[in-house]
Amino acid sequence: MYRKQICTRNRKGFATAAAVAAAITLGLPLPAANAAQDDEAWAIEELVVTARKREENIQDVGLSVSAMSVQEIENNFARDIRQLVHVSPNLVLDDTAQGPGGVASAYIRGVGVSEVEKNFDPAVGVVVDGVFLGTMSGGITRALDLERVEVLRGPQGTLFGRNTIGGVINLERSKPTKELGAQFRVGVGNYDTTAVDAVVNFALGEQVGIKLSGAFDDQGEGYFENINTGRDAGRVEYQSLGFNALYDVTDNFELEYTYQRERTDQDTPPLLNVSQPGQVFCDGFGICAPSLSTPFSGDRYDTTQALVGPDDATFDADTHIFEAHWDLNDAWRMDYIFGSWETEETVLTDWDAAPPELFHTTRPAEYEQTSHELRFTYDAGGAITGTVGVYVWDSEYEIRLRSFIGFAVPNTVLDLPQTSAQDTESQAIFFEGDYALTDALTLTLGGRYTRDEKDTDQVGVVTAAADDDWNEFTPKVGLRYQVNDDAMVYATYSVGYRSGGFNGRVDSVETATRPYNQETVDNIEVGFKTEWLDRRLRFNGAIFTMDYDDKQEELQLPSATSGTGQVTLVTNASTATMQGIELDLLYYPRENFSLRANLGWLDAEYDDFEFTGTSGQVDFSGLEFRRAPDLTASVSGSYEWSVGEGRAWIFAGAHFIDEYEVDFANKPELTNDSQTLVNASVNYAVGDFQVSLYGHNLTEEDGYGIGFDVAGLWSYAATRAPRTYALEVSYTLQ
Repeated sequence: MYRKQICTRNRKGFATAAAVAAAITLGLPLPAANAAQDDEAWAIEELVVTARKREENIQDVGLSVSAMSVQEIENNFARDIRQLVHVSPNLVLDDTAQGPGGVASAYIRGVGVSEVEKNFDPAVGVVVDGVFLGTMSGGITRALDLERVEVLRGPQGTLFGRNTIGGVINLERSKPTKELGAQFRVGVGNYDTTAVDAVVNFALGEQVGIKLSGAFDDQGEGYFENINTGRDAGRVEYQSLGFNALYDVTDNFELEYTYQRERTDQDTPPLLNVSQPGQVFCDGFGICAPSLSTPFSGDRYDTTQALVGPDDATFDADTHIFEAHWDLNDAWRMDYIFGSWETEETVLTDWDAAPPELFHTTRPAEYEQTSHELRFTYDAGGAITGTVGVYVWDSEYEIRLRSFIGFAVPNTVLDLPQTSAQDTESQAIFFEGDYALTDALTLTLGGRYTRDEKDTDQVGVVTAAADDDWNEFTPKVGLRYQVNDDAMVYATYSVGYRSGGFNGRVDSVETATRPYNQETVDNIEVGFKTEWLDRRLRFNGAIFTMDYDDKQEELQLPSATSGTGQVTLVTNASTATMQGIELDLLYYPRENFSLRANLGWLDAEYDDFEFTGTSGQVDFSGLEFRRAPDLTASVSGSYEWSVGEGRAWIFAGAHFIDEYEVDFANKPELTNDSQTLVNASVNYAVGDFQVSLYGHNLTEEDGYGIGFDVAGLWSYAATRAPRTYALEVSYTLQ
């Protein structure tokens, strides 16, 4: 009864908020096309995005997208994309701390995945220079040489395809300039952190541009203290080398090749034991957290992991991208992108995070993906424009897992090997086109047909093999109405698809060979995009409702046959519904002062989720979604002024995340209270030199980035990074 009352209140809130947004869209006076303004330099610059696989003004795109330009990216001094995603409402992104290299747990509108195993496909796509990264491992992309960050909210099943049902984080790096130039940066910070990076551009003749890049980021002291070993924990050393060549074969045909080599050498990501009475490790071994908010170690930045030491984890990645872009004539353009991404990782993890050897693993793994995308875009300046293409994907991985289990047999540590290998092949054809019904009204139609085939091989405690295939057609229909030069309204229906698959953690032949179903999301969205005050204020918003069908959920369940006492099963929830509102604002009150703000409201709930396990049928319908806070909000601003021969500016931002569940089972010890993350910087530039002092998480919020209740055995969690600050000096050669 209580849950029904809550749902009623949320639905009334949605209706009220929808009415407010509709009033903003339809009831307010339309923006004046030429408001009185003497200085056009105050105007917001046009922001070009590639949310529809072609360059467009963000104000002309009929979908929910937030974007950040080069200057905003630089103002944030981000080490990775976690410090940049506040550009978007209804987005939560953390590192799961379950493996090396940054294991992304990205959720948009309550849709996402919190897992390290590579058999779990992403639900939010991370795309770097047009190449989709097919696993969560390595998804916490370093913020090096970024030219643009785009967050596309809602399913992107037409142009980006499978496994983007929540949305896409689209990252674009800078291209070779074909001019001599360079930028060098050196920074030192707390936790014995040193960062050096450089980008150098030069030309080989008139047709070839070369860009070389390199980065070294060494955090010599971890954020955590290991009270068992007496040393800090969480050290990370990252190195990157990049080569990018751009060749203008003719005036209308260019080739581009990119290679990036990344090497990460780090401590095993620190974990905390937060076990409670009623769990085996607490009741049977005395490993009990003193309260719901305090871990077993006594502090969220103290860990009691025992059998981990320095340099217990590595993550190596090599990326090759080849692009061909050809303007065939005045109407047709061809784009071809080949991507190859290979990763190799090692890690020893003390999952129980306590002195006894109860549950430890080693997890060496290799992953390789290749993709081919061929697109033809038509734009003759008439009523019809569009894109049609084909996409081919292949991936394979192998993980040689060894579990060391010390709680099952007294005075004995079991050594349980299990090798898991899976291959995926996927093919798709797609199209999306616009038809101008009138000068102001445009109809968008699109669709994508995808076929996936997967096979799995398990060897070890369980030996089994299986294969299966899935297919789906994901349509899109949209209307866009240009009210005037400064206002547009749109309505969109789109569908997203996430492939079915096989479990990677198994306890029997049945769980190894029984596939789980694909899942789909139907999205209906109504939005507006407006500019005011002679383009000094940009205000965009959207109302959406999303229907989830066969939602995939990873359940941690007890097992008598696995040897580890638990098994991870994927089951399909019947249905779920997400609805909400998103508002974006960018404002230049004066020439040297800018403000950005966004607000997201979300109501996500299961409609019907019943699961039949060994103990009978269980109804999970009353559980809250993971990583689906009711409210997210951000506000940031920068102010610049002249000082002597140079200029100074300050930047500050605050990102609010409402209370949310970290664990599927909604365990109270794994619930995050509301958090406000504050970042700031003070900068001075003179000539080609710049000096900056910046800090992240200045209020030192210690929410959990990840948390799991492991089948009633114990619970573990990982804390977000504490307050960090650094001094950086940069030099730009132009």
